[in-house]
Amino acid sequence: MKFVINGGKKLSGSIPVSGMKNAATPIIAAALLTDEECIIHNVPHIRDVEVMLSILESMGSRVAWTGEHDVTICTAGARADTIDEKTMKRLRSSILFMGPFLSRFEHASIAEPGGCIIGNRPLHTHFHALEKLGATISRTNGHYEISRTNLQGTRVVLLEASVTATENALMAACMATGTTTIINAAYEPHVADLANFLCAMGARIDGIGTSTLTIEGVHALHGTEYTIIPDTIEAGTFLILGLATKSEITVQHARSDHMDLVLEWLYQIGARFDRQDDSITLRLSSDLRAAHLEFYTYPRLPSDLQSIFGVLATQLRGTTLIHEKMFEGRLGYIQELIKMGANAVICDPHRVLITGPTPLYGQEIRTYDLRAGAAMIVAGLLASGQTIIHDVDIVDRGYESLETRLAGLGADITRVA
Repeated sequence: MKFVINGGKKLSGSIPVSGMKNAATPIIAAALLTDEECIIHNVPHIRDVEVMLSILESMGSRVAWTGEHDVTICTAGARADTIDEKTMKRLRSSILFMGPFLSRFEHASIAEPGGCIIGNRPLHTHFHALEKLGATISRTNGHYEISRTNLQGTRVVLLEASVTATENALMAACMATGTTTIINAAYEPHVADLANFLCAMGARIDGIGTSTLTIEGVHALHGTEYTIIPDTIEAGTFLILGLATKSEITVQHARSDHMDLVLEWLYQIGARFDRQDDSITLRLSSDLRAAHLEFYTYPRLPSDLQSIFGVLATQLRGTTLIHEKMFEGRLGYIQELIKMGANAVICDPHRVLITGPTPLYGQEIRTYDLRAGAAMIVAGLLASGQTIIHDVDIVDRGYESLETRLAGLGADITRVA
């Protein structure tokens, strides 16, 4: 699958933001914590969500799309021994079933998760946290065998502020006996969204939105109805697209309070925008300046936006240092940008210098991971001439109907098999 883009055009209008991918996947996994029906709204219709729902279905759960972005899940019939292993292996987010499995089943086998190849993403923090709660975990022939007798609340100090490790520990602790305190917890907005979903199911969680979570175990959780927060990564992608192409656009359904540092750095670069209740309107700026940008855990700039900022850096005056502090495999897109005319030098696996402004020119390029794919689309829309981007089906993992929404801004982008 590829995109054919005729770039260099000014864009205008409004573009809506979908529900947050990184909130939807753990919330879907958390539906396993109750036998009752969960109705979830604002669910993005993306490949990662489809895979998570398929895993639940393979276990005997009932799943139904009841609206364009509404899903009803009932896991009353779920079994651990009927999981589709091939589906589990396709997706990094499948590791989020580990916490719910420990609450729901005494034993389960989980295939090693897949996902984008963006660098080393070890699972030792997950295992450390879950073993503190009473789990036994071993690795055998590409599978993780997990078991428990009883989960017991305790003090869990995470070895790193891992989002998915925090989410797994949080889900496992909800029905553990006694009180669990998670220290050094990740507190991204989507972690808080999962915690709020669990509270809507009857969990007792204090400290939501902070690095210390206290969970009072309950006997059971119940079904609920819940609406997922808007996707901050999508919102950031669209704002940077407008800035890079010098286009005034409005990003609808954006939570600016979840994007404070992203918006502040865009302001420092030279962007100007208006914040409304649920949207952000970008205003043009004639002077966009280079900066030193570090991408790390929340509340710093999110690694998922690093490649998008990298494309923007080609249009900034001066030399921008981008420091990707999390993943050593996330600078692969730079070589594709260089093909298009970018003036960039990779210093090491975590740092790149990009000097601008430089014009970009359409080329035939590839994408290597979800966020790099979105970055290449931004580059193609910015570049003059025609850009052909291969392997773009990977973008469907995290962006719903992206070419359709971009076309609504006036973009000339077509999907070709």
